[in-house]
Amino acid sequence: MAFNYDKYLRTDKMPTLWCWGCGDGVILKSVIRAIDKLGWDMDDVCIVSGIGCSGRFSSYINCNTVHTTHGRAVAYATGIKLANPDKHVIVVTGDGDGLAIGGNHTIHGCRRNIGLNHIVINNFIYGLTNSQTSPTTPQGMWTVTMQYGNVDPTFDACKLAEGAGASFIARESVLDPKKLEKVFVEGFKHNGYSFFDIFSNCHINLGRKNKMGEAAQNLNWIESITVSKRKYDAMSKEEKKGKFPTGVLKKDEEAAEYCELYDKVIEAAQNKTKVQL
Repeated sequence: MAFNYDKYLRTDKMPTLWCWGCGDGVILKSVIRAIDKLGWDMDDVCIVSGIGCSGRFSSYINCNTVHTTHGRAVAYATGIKLANPDKHVIVVTGDGDGLAIGGNHTIHGCRRNIGLNHIVINNFIYGLTNSQTSPTTPQGMWTVTMQYGNVDPTFDACKLAEGAGASFIARESVLDPKKLEKVFVEGFKHNGYSFFDIFSNCHINLGRKNKMGEAAQNLNWIESITVSKRKYDAMSKEEKKGKFPTGVLKKDEEAAEYCELYDKVIEAAQNKTKVQL
């Protein structure tokens, strides 16, 4: 029997405003399937999104939702999680929203290892605002702010998250929704900051000026730059250039989760003693 998404969606908001062929819908469906597999009550789930194409995530899913200001989704989510540590908080940002204007909040969410699930929909461009260079835009590609080719060095978002201290890090793409669902299930169960770098296509605002004007062309390009972690680890340094490993890249189950640490602060304050870590 086909999966019934209707009970998880605000069907009165359908159809979505995402462009035809956009990968955001694939990610939305994978998140829903992961929530269903975990058996979460939607009253216990909060989706926090920022500004951009990814920001519409909170419009379509039928749970507690907060559509926040540009770059501030992780900050809002941090407050929500601290006030409701027993709830499941999922943050959805774009690569611009989460790594540029919101990059500082992402770093400190990772550093604190607070129990958030942060999904970065990485389409390598500012899509909604019409094609400006983002922190992940590949060098050489055309954007409206780099019309002779992007010269900015690009972020590897997963390396950034690892350096900042996230305890669960994974990367997948919209090419394989089953793998996407599987990695969401594993990350959502993790006690700590779960960071997901999800490669998605924006054939409209990245692709049209970079010879990838059709969704399939953009997806073929994503396929060409991704490789499983197992294969990546066996590659030479030269072979790794321009490639990104996929799968679970880090899982540290010993790292202390921030809400649990904060409980110790509350206890210390009540007892007028020093925090015991």
